[in-house]
Amino acid sequence: MSFSIAGQALKISSQEDMQPHIDAIAKLDKCTHIDFSGNTIGIDASKALAKCIAETPSVRDNLAEANLADLYTSRLVDEVLESLQALLPALLKCPHLHTVNLSDNAFGLRTIDSLGYFISHAAPLQHLILSNNGMGPFAGEQIGKALFHLAEHKKKLSAPPLETFVCGRNRLENGSSLYLALGLKAHGAGLRAVKLYQNGIRPRGIMNLLHYGLRYNTGLRVLDLQDNTLTATASAMLAETLPLWKDVLEELNLNDCLLKRAGADAVLAVFVDTAFPKLHTLKLEFNEIVQSTVEEKLLVAIEAKHLPALKTLQINGNVLEEDSEALDTLQGMFDDLELDDLEEPDSDEEEEDDSDEDDDETFLEVEADTLEKELLQADIDQLASDLAKASI
Repeated sequence: MSFSIAGQALKISSQEDMQPHIDAIAKLDKCTHIDFSGNTIGIDASKALAKCIAETPSVRDNLAEANLADLYTSRLVDEVLESLQALLPALLKCPHLHTVNLSDNAFGLRTIDSLGYFISHAAPLQHLILSNNGMGPFAGEQIGKALFHLAEHKKKLSAPPLETFVCGRNRLENGSSLYLALGLKAHGAGLRAVKLYQNGIRPRGIMNLLHYGLRYNTGLRVLDLQDNTLTATASAMLAETLPLWKDVLEELNLNDCLLKRAGADAVLAVFVDTAFPKLHTLKLEFNEIVQSTVEEKLLVAIEAKHLPALKTLQINGNVLEEDSEALDTLQGMFDDLELDDLEEPDSDEEEEDDSDEDDDETFLEVEADTLEKELLQADIDQLASDLAKASI
């Protein structure tokens, strides 16, 4: 049974403001889903809701999904911090809470400790959605560490795996990529969907994510890297990694990733050589992909039946010949194919030299094993500290 006041733009500041909603929740025999998204709640209201969640058996023992997105419009940072300090510990008391959406909340750095603790200890969590939270590289690094600790926590309790991690529109950039990669790696084959769209991650960061993280997520079905930057170098590493997911990958979103000609050639050559029987969505818009790549790679892969499940194809915004036989063929295969914003090829323009890379496009080896050992030691130190407190 669900409770929802989603999208009502209510201002719920005090306990009195929250009470009618608490009363409605308490009347449910089993409350499995609460949705407060699209409203704004204050500190006292948050404390009242937290008490309801933690102390009402019909809620605490049954809650499976909590949508707390867009919850703090017009609230000060102090209010957001105190609200989270009340709500997140209450959610940790829910043994079946598998889905939490905290998107569209401007958390800021001051909330990262509370958020990191919650993620680290939310053993039942299977789907975590954190988009548009104003998190930069440092916050992203902390989230990565929290994901690592969550995986260790799940192992100790034999809890179900984390299946979905969404962290888009957060400007995570390269600085978060290494620890984020280790956090993703820790969840191994159980991780099904990773969405890191619109984060300003450049080639070196993408390579960190692939080399130190995603290649260990062998059960990955959905990968969304939209509006980050790959160019030739990160595209080459993606091409090396893609075959690991050949039997499971269902959706690949590389829109606005600046693959360029060389990068697109590398990625699409994978589909020429290897069949991906479950891939139903392939998004490649606005990547400076040229006509020859479509004709010699993409179309060849499709006609070879290496992409038999492909239903959604996006190639708009590339450097393609609108009145070409290849695009006519593709339009005949895909009814929804949009080709209304193509860049016209310019025969007079000098071809760009993709080999002219900056330092950010080279891969740097790091001692990832050492970093993982440090994270494991931090887990042991925390456990020792918790035990010491419990004995006092």
